Amino acid sequence: MPPQYRYQQIAEDMVNRIKSGEFPPGSRLPSRAELCEQYEVSSFVADRVYLMLKMHGLTESLPGAGVYVKESAPGQ
Repeated sequence: MPPQYRYQQIAEDMVNRIKSGEFPPGSRLPSRAELCEQYEVSSFVADRVYLMLKMHGLTESLPGAGVYVKESAPGQ
């Protein structure tokens, strides 16, 4: 298996955290700054993580309010 980019690893971890119930539907995910601090990555990487989660249909963004787990997230 080819190596993964860091944003892919983090996105996979976040998907697992969502599916495990750590972030239930409707809950707010960590902010970009919090994600950067937690995983020790740049804001560019954090943005890619949130983009991947959105592409998987797991999250929705509310401008000025944050990123939230969709109420009908796949795998919930």
